[in-house]
Amino acid sequence: MSHVKRPARLLDPGMCLTLRPMAYPVFFDMYRSAIKNTWTVEEVDFSTDVGDLRTKMSAAERHLVQRLVAFFATGDSIVANNLVLNLYEHINAPEARMYLSRQLYEEALHVQFYLTLLDTYVPDPDERFSAFAAVETIPSIRRKAEFCFRWMDSIHRLDALDSREKRSRFLRNLVCFAACIEGLFFFAAFAYVYFLRSRGLLHGLASGTNWVFRDESAHMAFAFEVVSQVRREEPELFDGAFEADIGLMMDEAVACETAFAEDLLGGGVAGLSLRDVRQYLQFVADQRLTTLGLRKRYGAKNPFTFMDLQDVQEVANFFERRVSAYQVGVTGDVAFDAAF
Repeated sequence: MSHVKRPARLLDPGMCLTLRPMAYPVFFDMYRSAIKNTWTVEEVDFSTDVGDLRTKMSAAERHLVQRLVAFFATGDSIVANNLVLNLYEHINAPEARMYLSRQLYEEALHVQFYLTLLDTYVPDPDERFSAFAAVETIPSIRRKAEFCFRWMDSIHRLDALDSREKRSRFLRNLVCFAACIEGLFFFAAFAYVYFLRSRGLLHGLASGTNWVFRDESAHMAFAFEVVSQVRREEPELFDGAFEADIGLMMDEAVACETAFAEDLLGGGVAGLSLRDVRQYLQFVADQRLTTLGLRKRYGAKNPFTFMDLQDVQEVANFFERRVSAYQVGVTGDVAFDAAF
């Protein structure tokens, strides 16, 4: 294993420690941008949320929120485990590993946010325990978790990406977590939050989600940049089999998330239909495929007008927020996920 010489390609085995000359400055720039975007859970104000849950929301809407926070309780932990056990080992550039270190902190911050959310929304200890056990006890969440674990396990025992077959398996794991888990599962969950916000409900959840939204957009941008770099260095990995596999993976992810939507909306939530949610999932999936340089699969349009301006609203919120809302000042342009 070489600790000094730069690898010829990003996925070459080893543990490169050489930051100069820097081969992939884009990853270092992403790391610096992430550092500037610092927030804390203590800044999120949940003071009106409990009242909304008790007096302003129907039983069906409360069920939606309970299922949502149950998914959130473990979703980021799954992503963090894949990052530590799989991605950090094989993306062989120190500047990229710097970004992954920052991402791991952000995943821990998200876990803390959702822990605080659960403690606030679910005061009963037994109900809280049930929420944290959702991957075992709630079928729609277990199905999503099993999808995640299958792709984690697919490369967990790889000690080095020293063959085309191993690199292909790694790429599929990376795409799964970026496009399907962070890019579809999480962004579908955000849509439910912003739907409730459009109804004037759960402002604390929405304000914290704004910051998580920003973080997750950056995580996807990093992963997609890794994919783009590998495509430039090893175009032979991106053959017809790769595109076909990613298409089937996306189909399964949409099916998992649709089943979750059936659970969330089982009691009937005014303003949300399963048909529109499925169309929204297909719309987002197409956006992820396009970013990967693949063909759209569904040809769906965004049915949720309340999501059209999400990126614009977040930019406005960011620059209007009090100085103490972020620990480090941000200068320059702010970019968001093009899907919204």
